[in-house]
Amino acid sequence: MRKSLYRRNTRLKPQEYRRALTEWFRLTKGWSCNLDDPQKLSEKIQWLKLYDSTPMKGQLADKYLVREWVEAKIGAHYLVPLVGVWGHDETFTLQGLPKRFALKATHGSGWNVIVEDRARLRERVIRKRVSQWMNMRKAMTGGFELHYEFSEPRVIAEAHLADDSGGLRDYKFMMIHGELQFILAIQGRYTHEQSGVYDGHWRRMPFDYGYRAGEPHDIARPKALREMVEIAETLSSDFPLVRVDFYEVDGRVYFGEVTFTPGNGLSDFDPIEHDSEFGSRLNLPEKKTFKGVML
Repeated sequence: MRKSLYRRNTRLKPQEYRRALTEWFRLTKGWSCNLDDPQKLSEKIQWLKLYDSTPMKGQLADKYLVREWVEAKIGAHYLVPLVGVWGHDETFTLQGLPKRFALKATHGSGWNVIVEDRARLRERVIRKRVSQWMNMRKAMTGGFELHYEFSEPRVIAEAHLADDSGGLRDYKFMMIHGELQFILAIQGRYTHEQSGVYDGHWRRMPFDYGYRAGEPHDIARPKALREMVEIAETLSSDFPLVRVDFYEVDGRVYFGEVTFTPGNGLSDFDPIEHDSEFGSRLNLPEKKTFKGVML
């Protein structure tokens, strides 16, 4: 992210977001999205950013606040154990943390560090990273994921998880109106990334999907696939579009996160016609005006 772009975005007024979003999308994707009559899934995700970014979405995209909702919906046993939490005005410290953990900013996506050995960390360096996260507005970094304006800056440390792949497979369930569309499975995210796209019975879908250059590959079917599908249906039932992510360790399902603007609306379908296919399944809600108010 260019600092000049971030500074410009933070100075914009809400009525200027649409123009800036369409410009960002054109420069990033190489074609112009139609916000007046969106047809493709990627276009409709841009529309949802502008016209359905609600406080509830912001609170559920918050990796700390969502825990209470998940506990009420499906039970606390699906949550990754929490080993630390720091608010905006609290000083981050490694003291008291286990040898291995996952450090995450709660008010954005992609802001995380997987720690394999705490003793090898330089606390000054990690504190600088945490400070950068705390003072960054995710919505203004590019793409205008405006629901993050309702997420409170915070950092959490979660217990380190690993499965039989040596890392942690990520199972991402794309849900439209509470129904499963497909599952994007990823492994080797921090080494050699591989991915596959599946239906609810773990049959390969006739397309690839993603915003990374992950190598298409067969990914192991989770033992608790049926359980994951049922949980995804429960958690997604109140939203037009949401991606629900899970991990599986020794047959046990862990909730990862919910994402209301999957891939920032930049993920590519290959073949591309599936962008329109899944777009046709998504009925957009009533347009809401974004108030531009942070927590």
